[in-house]
Amino acid sequence: PPGVPPCPPEDGSPYRYKKAPRALAIALGVMLLAGSGALPIMFVAMLGALAAILTGCVTLREAARAVDWKLVLMIFGMLGLSLGLEKTGAIAMLADALIGAGESLTPVMALLLLYAMTSVLTETVTNNAVALMMAPVAMAFAEQMGVDPRAFLMAVMFAASASFATPIGYQTNMIVYRAGGYRFRDFLVVGLPLNILFALLAVAILPWFFPF
Repeated sequence: PPGVPPCPPEDGSPYRYKKAPRALAIALGVMLLAGSGALPIMFVAMLGALAAILTGCVTLREAARAVDWKLVLMIFGMLGLSLGLEKTGAIAMLADALIGAGESLTPVMALLLLYAMTSVLTETVTNNAVALMMAPVAMAFAEQMGVDPRAFLMAVMFAASASFATPIGYQTNMIVYRAGGYRFRDFLVVGLPLNILFALLAVAILPWFFPF
């Protein structure tokens, strides 16, 4: 209500209103630098965090307490699983099987199969690794059928980036999973229909822009 001061932070400390302009300036600078592409976004984020500490917007102890170490361990575990699937050749084996299965399919059906396989893989493996592994498969599909490969490559890009069905598919999913107190089932209920919708839209629209 009007006139009622906002609730203080969870630790009971008062708000540092005098530091608010600095915090806003740091946040704006991080967004501008990251959006311009002048520096890697991870480096820019670290600079922003360091600037917030040096300017007194947050103390070093508060910054350390804000790190969710369980989340960090989960992300590293996910990356380790991704690396294991890649180094053991499991993804390459699946890709070879996919190419063999696509020999008797029409281009549209092959496009849908490629999207579906990429989507399934990106739910457990980092999207960059999936895109790198599936791009040659997309080229092989196009070569088999004698069609323009651009639609197949775009399908891989979209599918690798559309990770909604599991919290381990992407780091931001993991952050939301922890912070929001969601369950694994919540991602399946909401994310799986989204994955299916995106797949159908991609397979329907891509041939218009990149005819076979």
